[in-house]
Amino acid sequence: MRPLLVFASILVLGSAVALAEPPADKASGAAPVKDAASDPGKDTKDANPKGAALPAFANAPAARKSVDMADIRVFTAVFSLIKQAYVEEIDDRSLMRGAIRGMLAGLDPHSEYLDKEELSGLTEETTGSYAGLGLEVAQVEGTLRVVTPIDDTPAQRGGIRAGDIILRIDGKAVQSDDLDGAIARLRGKPGTSVTLSVLHEKQTAPVDITLTREAIHVASARGRLLEPGFGYLRVSQFQEETAMQLRKQFERLQAANKAPLRGVVLDLRSNPGGLVAAAVEIADDFLDRGVIVSTRGRVKQADTSFSATPGDLLAGAPLVVLVDNGSASAAEIVAGALKDNHRALLMGRRTFGKGSVQTVLPIDGEHAVKLTTARYYTPSGTSIQAAGIRPDIELADLSLSARNDDFDSGLGERDLRNHLKGVNEGAADRAAITQHEVPSDYALNEALNALKVLALRATPAAPPAPAKS
Repeated sequence: MRPLLVFASILVLGSAVALAEPPADKASGAAPVKDAASDPGKDTKDANPKGAALPAFANAPAARKSVDMADIRVFTAVFSLIKQAYVEEIDDRSLMRGAIRGMLAGLDPHSEYLDKEELSGLTEETTGSYAGLGLEVAQVEGTLRVVTPIDDTPAQRGGIRAGDIILRIDGKAVQSDDLDGAIARLRGKPGTSVTLSVLHEKQTAPVDITLTREAIHVASARGRLLEPGFGYLRVSQFQEETAMQLRKQFERLQAANKAPLRGVVLDLRSNPGGLVAAAVEIADDFLDRGVIVSTRGRVKQADTSFSATPGDLLAGAPLVVLVDNGSASAAEIVAGALKDNHRALLMGRRTFGKGSVQTVLPIDGEHAVKLTTARYYTPSGTSIQAAGIRPDIELADLSLSARNDDFDSGLGERDLRNHLKGVNEGAADRAAITQHEVPSDYALNEALNALKVLALRATPAAPPAPAKS
């Protein structure tokens, strides 16, 4: 995949550019340590007393098998032929960089070469501030497909949907062999416009959508009260400050409710992922104990495990997590941890299935390689790579709407001839019946219903009344 925002579980290595870090001690309530993107090679230690130290690849054993000389001869022969016969003259540096990019692209959709500009963009994305449209895109079978539009951004407001295929950018076709270039064209200075030719899912004809770029400042966590006693927390992606933002939102909801919440819906739908550290922190916020996630790679240094520390924001009150096929990577870490530790009920649709870990390894001060180094596993030991996580309760992709009737057509007492008039009977009463608010979010409505049932089960039964003497 070629992300506009971080669509990878980036694990910090001692020898790597530190774009993610281990979670802070939950007892301290501190925010995670800032990344060390400006200090390549900074050694980052694990701040979680129960988690394993983050791996360093500096001492990893070198590959034992040397490169076959026949392969080297083929490479140099192709290099020479391009230099001699390609229709346009091309310099050696461009050819070598292209070879490096092709070598990494041939490994998997997430490994890639990063130049100075791309490294800077990656750092911007983990902080939630960048200039563009607010799109998460991925390479799918040679096409540029929208994973999700980020909440309250030009893309989301302009009608871009998850699953859309971007065919043209300002009239120029998106080529399967230049998806990085297409992504670069989506970015630009705030205030400039770009026209996308987009094919919506289940449609046969593309539509043109003109969007104006702007500075994207993504608040990755927000919340509201669904009704007294029941809260809603939404995490749109996992950035450096996401865990801290979530805790602030939770405290605000508790204060607004004027009592401990009886339950919370945690919405991870269309969350493309982000930093492993933020995912571990948020899972830890709702867990008292148990493994959160583990990683396993080909070298020993890639094997890690993160465990929860005591302290549950909800103090054991019910938790329902909403997921869909846009919930990926770090979102799947949280969903898997809460499900496998029997802390939450998962509802929605099967998740994306992004179960690999990428490590950003610096080459020098301006270039790096983002390399897939491990798979991650849920607490039960399951790899969700390509399989995703199936929710406990699967929901169809539906929406709710009000009836189209101008009035309530149901037969009742008021429709009987010579019935006794009601005190509030009349036009105002009929208007009240038809103008009540109908929630359009089907999945959230079902999650709230489930949360209420769980809250009833969690409420201790009242003691029996004393027998009368």
